[in-house]
Amino acid sequence: MKKTKINWKKLLILAVILFFSIQVIGGIFFYDLAIKRGPKEFLQNNADLEVADDTMDLYINGDWTKWVAEQSFETLTLTSRDGLKLSGYYLPAEKPSNQLVVLTHGYLGNAKQMGLFGIFYYQELGYNIFMPDARGHGKSEGNYYGFGWPDRLDLIDWTDLLVEKLGKNTEVVYHGLSMGAATVLMASGKSELPEEVKAIVADSPYGSVYQLFAYQMKRMFHLPAFPLLDSTSLVTKARAGYLFREASALKEVQRTDVPILYIHGKADTFVPVKNAIELYEKTSSSTELFLVDGANHGESYAKEPNEYKEKVQQFLQHTLK
Repeated sequence: MKKTKINWKKLLILAVILFFSIQVIGGIFFYDLAIKRGPKEFLQNNADLEVADDTMDLYINGDWTKWVAEQSFETLTLTSRDGLKLSGYYLPAEKPSNQLVVLTHGYLGNAKQMGLFGIFYYQELGYNIFMPDARGHGKSEGNYYGFGWPDRLDLIDWTDLLVEKLGKNTEVVYHGLSMGAATVLMASGKSELPEEVKAIVADSPYGSVYQLFAYQMKRMFHLPAFPLLDSTSLVTKARAGYLFREASALKEVQRTDVPILYIHGKADTFVPVKNAIELYEKTSSSTELFLVDGANHGESYAKEPNEYKEKVQQFLQHTLK
């Protein structure tokens, strides 16, 4: 009986084709899951994003929501460098001030949700406030989420527009939450960052997009980062213009000269507190670190509102002289 020869060359070619097919299909799947604009059902009932009932009540029904609804915000628009129409909301201080805070929101959020912090800057610190919708969010155009990287250039352009509007003596503070915190940190090391940016407050930041997704792939899907995350990164490069590894706040803070206050919840399971600690340790400018016991992701203000505001105010008083 004649033995059938195994064609190892053909099997190898088929295996390679199968491998790359899985990577392409998987990359597209995870791009659609996390990067493409739209609802994200996979985050619903995510234990890592669960917060205390009083925190949720503050987020949804806090006095700040009524305050935001009552304000006469001026809607500003900006065309991004790649042609997207972006929207944001400006509110001048009650009394003339040369201090402006730009408040940047988190993933799947929108500009006016940052009114939670805006009311503090407006009523207690007397700042002008500006809250932009990140690309792909709110009323801003874009069919993908940038996780801070393309958004950092939008932030710089918004700042230029606002300084032109308010004057060169304007002192600008960036205050970001989660993705918004990563955005302000990613902008911090750019050579084109306007000199009017004097201080940064980063609440619950991640070190890089790759780091964030690698952690979540393991935690949520029990999958290793390589090679599927790298395949998703290539799909993101083709469709959204950026790679996960290049989108790094950690690299940017190592060359910034802007003072930074890091804030993070010690009980954060969505973006572990070690992210903020590593950023703090590697930042080249003067830095401060405020860690909050028992606070999950983005929950620090709700857990310790008075201490949170006191830390921010002291940091800004020291930084802005």
